[in-house]
Amino acid sequence: MKITVDIDCTPAEARQFMGLPDLEPLQKAAMAEIEKRMMAEFERYSPEAMVKTWLTPFNADWLQDLMKKAQK
Repeated sequence: MKITVDIDCTPAEARQFMGLPDLEPLQKAAMAEIEKRMMAEFERYSPEAMVKTWLTPFNADWLQDLMKKAQK
C-alpha cells in the first residue's frame, strides 16, 4: 500500500506546525551585523584609505608637493 500526502504551506507554517522556533529575528540581526562589518571593510580598502595607509609611515608631504607642482 502506498499513500501520498501533499501539503501546501509556507516554510513558516511548516516550522510552526512542527514546533520549530522562529529564527527570522535572529537571522535578520546576524545579517545586519555581517553587512555592517562588510561595509567597514570596504571603506578600509577604498583607494584613498589605502594610499593614506601606505604613505603615512613615510611622511608623504613630498608626494603632495610633487602633485601640486605637477598640476601647475
